[in-house]
Amino acid sequence: MIYRSKAPLRIGLAGGGTDVSPYSDQFGGAILNATISLSAYAAIETLTENKIIIEALDRDEQQSFDLLNVLPIDGTLDLLKGVYNRIQKDYDPPVKGFRLSTFVDAPAGSGLGTSSTLVVAVLGAFKEMLKLPLDEYKIAQYAYDIERNDLQLAGGKQDQYAATFGGVNFMEFYAGDKVIVNPLRIKPQYLHELENNLVLYFTSTSRESAAIIKEQVKNVNEKNEKSIEAMHHLKDQAKMMKEALLQGKLDEIGLILDYGFEQKRNMAANISNSRIEDVYAAAKAAGATGGKISGAGGGGFMIFYCPGNTRHAVIKTLNSFGGTVRDYSFTKYGLTTWSI
Repeated sequence: MIYRSKAPLRIGLAGGGTDVSPYSDQFGGAILNATISLSAYAAIETLTENKIIIEALDRDEQQSFDLLNVLPIDGTLDLLKGVYNRIQKDYDPPVKGFRLSTFVDAPAGSGLGTSSTLVVAVLGAFKEMLKLPLDEYKIAQYAYDIERNDLQLAGGKQDQYAATFGGVNFMEFYAGDKVIVNPLRIKPQYLHELENNLVLYFTSTSRESAAIIKEQVKNVNEKNEKSIEAMHHLKDQAKMMKEALLQGKLDEIGLILDYGFEQKRNMAANISNSRIEDVYAAAKAAGATGGKISGAGGGGFMIFYCPGNTRHAVIKTLNSFGGTVRDYSFTKYGLTTWSI
């Protein structure tokens, strides 16, 4: 048998960073994001031999083990092994031979939530195989707990919930790991226009988000007024974006993105750099009304809102910097699992 799953990556449209503790615990956070047609995939194939094989096909990494209840966390394929270890600890299924294979449509560290989405996909494959009693909220929280507590990886909460639920969501984050996911009923013509006008650009660089997030956490703990005030503004930005999308005020979206990018720069150092600033300025000169860095910042993907028929001029300008414009579409569905 093969047990499969896929979970969508996401574009963060507004409020990024306010889902990170301790800000979300002290002040409450709000984020608006949308899942797209790039995904993380996981497949578990049962084996007759007494081996556990873990492999990331997109990274050409593989490890093989004898049957063990706990796999070593050693810096290679830790996300995959972390999920296995937690499943063994919590549910204690019989240890049998299997091959766990994964693939992600975007590079790690590119700002589309790849790591957390991968954890959700792997959890989904184990859920399908073991028939685990996990609903969407439980899967998302489980993935968050594995990443943040078991593996001690810094980050927020939005990616796990986006990957699990799918669609366009306004998310609220509170103390005690409380998360509320509000699916938005956006009129189809507004969503089509947003998809047409929002250009997804990969800078061809990846970054380690943990350092940026750790600085953000430090700024909150040390009561850095400039950083905290920026996060307050970003939370407001998420509400502004929600209203614009629901009411069809699409001409405001670029301005709302631009406002958020201005605030994002004040959250932590290294969120932007000279290359990102050059790309951003050139895109606006070509017709984009605003944009942002996807994810924590520092590199990876950027998005630009290009109203009217400006997207082609903006794409031409972006191509002059190298990098790649990626085609995508918005997706309605989150984690999907099946077996064959």
